[in-house]
Parts: sequence; C-alpha cells; structure tokens
Amino acid sequence: MNIVYHHRTRGHGAEGVHIMGIVNAFRKMEHQVTLLSLPGSDPEHKEEQVSGNSVKQERAPSLMSRMLHKLMEMTKYVPEFVFELIELAYNLIAYMRVGKQLKSQNADMLYERYSLFMFGGVLRARRLGIPVILEVNDAAIVERVRPLFFKGLARRVEKWVFKKCDGVVFISTNFKNTVEREHGVIAPSVICPNAADIEQFTLAGVDRTQVKKDLGLEGKAVCGYVGAFVYWHGIDWFVKEIAPRLAAEPQLALLLVGDGVVFEEILAVVRDNGLQGQVIMPGRVPHEKVGDYIAAMDYGILPDSNEYGSPMKLFEMMAMGVALVSPSFEPIAEVVEDGGTGWLFPPNDRKSAVEKVIELSKDTQNIERVGEQAESYIRDERQWTHNVQKILTLL
Repeated sequence: MNIVYHHRTRGHGAEGVHIMGIVNAFRKMEHQVTLLSLPGSDPEHKEEQVSGNSVKQERAPSLMSRMLHKLMEMTKYVPEFVFELIELAYNLIAYMRVGKQLKSQNADMLYERYSLFMFGGVLRARRLGIPVILEVNDAAIVERVRPLFFKGLARRVEKWVFKKCDGVVFISTNFKNTVEREHGVIAPSVICPNAADIEQFTLAGVDRTQVKKDLGLEGKAVCGYVGAFVYWHGIDWFVKEIAPRLAAEPQLALLLVGDGVVFEEILAVVRDNGLQGQVIMPGRVPHEKVGDYIAAMDYGILPDSNEYGSPMKLFEMMAMGVALVSPSFEPIAEVVEDGGTGWLFPPNDRKSAVEKVIELSKDTQNIERVGEQAESYIRDERQWTHNVQKILTLL
C-alpha cells in the first residue's frame, strides 16, 4: 500500500522514536510510506530539524513551510488560548497539505497521529474516499499538565474524528475504555502499547562486564533509569528516598541516564550524601547511544507513570534483557508480568519501590532470569512490526 503518515508533533524524543518505529515497520512489511511533518519536525531527516531560529534545508523553503515555521515559533511565547487558536488554524493548512500528498502519492491510506483540535486530515481523507487510521496517544479528556482553555471544543472535535475515522489505535486498554466512556461509540479500535526496535536495542556483540568496568561499576548490581528528569516521572523522589540507604548497600549502584529540570536537584542529593561513586549520572544521551548505557544495567527502575500511558523506555530496556521495577498502573500491568518479565509495586508506594530495588540487588539470579524473560517477550510480542500487523486489521 501507499501510506501517508501525518503528524503535528515536534518529532523529538519519544514522539520521534514512536513515529519512526511505526514508519519503519510499515516499510519492513513492504508498504510505501510518505512522512508528512511540520517544518523542522521531521524525525526521519533530523538534519532538517530546527536549529536555533532557522531550519536547515538545502533548498529554499516554500511559502507554506515558512508560514508553518512562524506558527511553530509563535506557540512558544503565546498564552494558552492563543496557542489553541493556532492549533485550530492549522486545520486549514492540514486540509491542503494532506490532500495534496494523498493525491500525489495515489495513497491507499492516511495514518495520522492524533493531536488536539486536529480534524483537517480526517475531513480531507473522507472527502477523497481514502481510509484513515488515527493513532491516539493523547486526548482532551485526560488530566493535563497544561490545562485546556477551549476544553469543550476540544472534546467535540475529538468525538467527531474518533467517530468519522476508519479505525483508532490506542496505547492501552485503560485509555480506550476512558475514551469510550466519555465519547460513546467510536470507530473500531485496537490496542498497541509501545514497542522496541530489537536491532537497535540488542546485546549482540556487547561485553556487559567491560561496559560496567568503563563506567566504574564493575562488580556492582546496577539499577538503571533512562528518561526525562522531571517531577512527574518520579526520579527525584526515588533518589531522595534511596540515597540515605545506599551507603549500607555497597553491592548496589544506580546509573541514571537523562536530563531535565530536576537534574541539578538530584545531583545535589548525590553529592550531599557522598554517593558520587555509587550513583552515576552521565546526563542527556542521544537516542542512538542509549543502548550503550542500558548494557551496563542489570535491572531498572520506573518510579512513576500514569493511568493511561505506555512508557517507551520500559520496552527498550526490556529488549536488552533489563527488567524493571515499575508501578502497577493498568497499562504497565498489561505488558509486565510481576515476577515474570518485571516487578510491580503499588503506584505511589515509595517504600515498596525502594525496598524492591534493594532486595533485588542481592538476588542476581532473579534479575538474570526475569531479564531474559523480558527480552524474549519483546522479541516475540512487542516489536514495532507486531503493532503494524494489528493496525492493518482495522482496514
């Protein structure tokens, strides 16, 4: 099939990884995919992404690209209600851009990553008689860090597109159930949690002992974290809770990979407790290099999540045989078997999380056994191609 993949994200971080995971999986299954991104937000051609205030491109950008780039820049500085008006205005542009690509590519399907207030792509595909599948990772009906100004309008747009598309892809059963409770009958749907690229996240040819030695972690049971250092991921409270106990647990070390607003706060906790040799914090690492650090981890910690999300790093770490101690939110319990492919603790039970991490540091056989099972699970059930196979059943 000829597929047009349309998104309105910035194409960075987990969003970009997810987009390219699906795109590459379609291509592996011999489908042709055209990726339609905002200027500077193409995860497939990172050299064309925004750098400072300019977009690196070999040819002069079109009028449409210049307009979109200006709109994107404006969203960084405007109040919420103006930001949402800009999102609504994008529908006119999306209607034209998506229509142009669908026609020029003689497309058989539009695959769209749903964004709030966005209906232009669905409307254009319907008018052209082309099937459209929506991938839903966000919704107006869930709790948000940045509350919506036009919440009622966002809900009405959302209800319309969920009913008018040909299929919906949800990241968890909990998310699907929440949407159906709020919006009633919608298009047919499938559940596709995140996945991993096992060709990128692999231990093939990796000497884990040497990797540990290079990081000064030789002989340690290494518990790792990969992700953003932000309050809602819980890495701050985890370090604060476990720090006073690490000196009494010399067999245990933490390898915390990432950066964010709480990085310096966590670093201060490490220094104040004299744990620089037991807690390693390399900072932000390019996605293609993350696997080098995961290879040094024996198991991992996911301190917090939410009731509907599917954490990307959970799958990438499991793909490399690193099982995680995770909160038992329904979407995580949907893909992690407690004691089988990971370990679960009650959400917000900080004591249980810390106790489990310390307990496992003294049980390397358990770590290895569960890690191997986690790796097998990803290989057999949670590759991106598995998701695409499910998605295609909607047509």
